[in-house]
Amino acid sequence: MIDALYNYRQGDIHSAEFSDEFNALCIPFEESLSEAQLTTFHKLLDCVSDTAAADMRAAYKVGFKDGSTMIQEIQE
Repeated sequence: MIDALYNYRQGDIHSAEFSDEFNALCIPFEESLSEAQLTTFHKLLDCVSDTAAADMRAAYKVGFKDGSTMIQEIQE
């Protein structure tokens, strides 16, 4: 159920844009790569993104459970 709540609300989360520092580092770096290297780099970025998303889901679950526990303790 917590996963369903997270997935429902996920559309309400507005993604931040890349920072100027990231763009300043990444764009010239990407331009220096061969096609094969660029493909590998993008796959690596996708892995990092997937890991960050999994961490966010896990943190949401923990926060939800902590909030539920606090409400339960208050009612006792």
